[in-house]
Amino acid sequence: MAEANLDPVFQIQRVYLKDVSLEQPNSPEILLNQEQPGVDIQLGVEATPVAEGLFEVTVTATVQAKIADKTVFLVEAKQAGIFELRNMPAEQLSAVLGIACPQIVYPYLRGNVADVIQRGGFPPVHLAEINFQAMYEQQQAQAAADAAAPAAPQIIV
Repeated sequence: MAEANLDPVFQIQRVYLKDVSLEQPNSPEILLNQEQPGVDIQLGVEATPVAEGLFEVTVTATVQAKIADKTVFLVEAKQAGIFELRNMPAEQLSAVLGIACPQIVYPYLRGNVADVIQRGGFPPVHLAEINFQAMYEQQQAQAAADAAAPAAPQIIV
């Protein structure tokens, strides 16, 4: 009788642009302003099981450029990948989903965000490289601290 193969499996099934939007709520007036806009960038990572051994990992970027309190543009983009991960211990699986998978997806997101902004008529915004291992370790440390913190007492009136 043949033994089942229990070697760890890590395969990329697909990488795709899940969602993208560009808003220019104050155009065309804001485009006449010669001031340099301030740019705020927010990133997020989410991993979701989709089937036995298959996970969707989504990296989300929100890029907002403002002059004073007026938005020049707002880009929201979600780049995702489907990954096959099998025969891994839970802690290793969590690290692969939080570090290796986002590292694969992120360069596609960077390119798509820069392209959308440029197609909107602006100089491209190039997202910085991200150390997903440091980001993952920080999230794990925060989760451990949250779990260790005593619950706030409830006050019932």
